Amino acid sequence: MKGLYFQKSSTNEEITFVFQERENLPVIEDNYVKLQVKACALSQINTKLLAEMKMEKDFFPVGREIAGIVLDVGSKVSFFQPDDEVVGILPLDSEDPGLCEVVRVHEHYLVHKPEKVTWTEAAGTIRDGVRAYTALHYLSHLSSGKSVLIMDGASALGMIAIQLAHHRGAKVISTAGSLEDKQCLERLRPSIARVIDVSNGKAHVAESCLEETGGLGVDIVLDAGVRLYSKDDEPAVKLQLLPHKHDIITLLGVGGHWVTTEENLQLDPPDSHCLFLKGATVAFLNDEVWNLSNVQQGKYLCILKDVMEKLSSGVFRPQLDEPIPLYEAKVTMEVVQKNQGRKKQVVQF
Repeated sequence: MKGLYFQKSSTNEEITFVFQERENLPVIEDNYVKLQVKACALSQINTKLLAEMKMEKDFFPVGREIAGIVLDVGSKVSFFQPDDEVVGILPLDSEDPGLCEVVRVHEHYLVHKPEKVTWTEAAGTIRDGVRAYTALHYLSHLSSGKSVLIMDGASALGMIAIQLAHHRGAKVISTAGSLEDKQCLERLRPSIARVIDVSNGKAHVAESCLEETGGLGVDIVLDAGVRLYSKDDEPAVKLQLLPHKHDIITLLGVGGHWVTTEENLQLDPPDSHCLFLKGATVAFLNDEVWNLSNVQQGKYLCILKDVMEKLSSGVFRPQLDEPIPLYEAKVTMEVVQKNQGRKKQVVQF
């Protein structure tokens, strides 16, 4: 039985993905479940976070968003039984790669998969669903009537965030980085209030948002990265597609919430003063926040269940690429790690 792992080079820059043979899993004990994996979605690996958490290994397991069938359960498992169809996200410290036929996982990282949801849909939606809920529900208190700016709305996360915001009755504005993305966003139903095409570098995000909101500014911003420095200090691609932090602060309304994916955000005293005058807040979207806090496990399971319910009811319609077989996972993972793909990639077993 093979599983996919990654290995960092001695310079800590290059990542190599390799298949390795795995021994048969030991007898399941306590609260663990043995799972036959039917689908596993691929996401970038945050090697910097792994280093900070002292989780580095010679070979680190790859693939965490999984859906599958329960084969066996431990003596203390209370939520599942053999033949149950489940979906979940393996924890950061999991010893098993999701890109493997059989894995072990604690029952508190799994929820039941609705019958009408396919394996690829379940695995391909679960992580972005958690991210969207964390950003819009827990960090910015989304509610009906609020205005929301979702940067890079045609991305996997952006699509789910837009659909969640629409479901909650919010007015959605989004940016598109290409003509294809713009057309994709304009086809969404219910329709987006405004799609801002930033592909040619001419559209001004702040001006467009203020115009759309009558000068009041938006209530919530979910960015996809921001520019922190002047034009001379930023790469050309980043200059073209990402707004400057000053633009985000300008377009925020009174009492607004800025949820950022920029982990190294730097705010100067004038930036902080402007946010203070608006009574606005900045929150950081950490994908692994639920993994790093065991006391929040109950809330985490509620999010997982709600994501599956909305996927089953059609509220969430994920942007998935065609499923790929396991033997193509190594090459596809290299593309995903370089952030060169748009749609969510899912390996189907």
